[in-house]
Amino acid sequence: MNKKIYFIIALFAFTTPNSIAQKKVPTNTQAEKPLKIKSPHLRTFLGVLTDSIVAPLEQVKAVLGAPLKVMDDNNNLLTLTYYQFLYKRKAVTEDEITGKLSPTTSIVSDYFTTTPLPAKWITIIKSELVAGEELYFFDVIAKDSKGLPFYAPNLKIITK
Repeated sequence: MNKKIYFIIALFAFTTPNSIAQKKVPTNTQAEKPLKIKSPHLRTFLGVLTDSIVAPLEQVKAVLGAPLKVMDDNNNLLTLTYYQFLYKRKAVTEDEITGKLSPTTSIVSDYFTTTPLPAKWITIIKSELVAGEELYFFDVIAKDSKGLPFYAPNLKIITK
């Protein structure tokens, strides 16, 4: 009797596998393809300064309070959503044993989501900025009119 039950269960299992298995759902091949977005050629500006540039000290101080802008080839302004800013300034260090001063650099950096830089940053940098120091805007992210985010080029300004 026991063998008959096992035989019936085995017969049932082998004759109905398609009714137990999951059926394949037809897939839409277009929905599975990733959306290809052509990244526009972007430029980053601070006032009239763009790219990596060496600029006169007074000109850099004049544009420091200007908003950071990102534009494409068609001169469309993109909405700036995020960037990091680094100020590399000249400093001195003192040898504790001899008391001798030697030149070095110091950096101050932070990230921002609005432009221009906060008034406190602008005031401090304008008062301390000297020739040979660097202002560096990097990790700049901007959105186009469709809301698509893009990385914009970094902007490095060296004072002379």
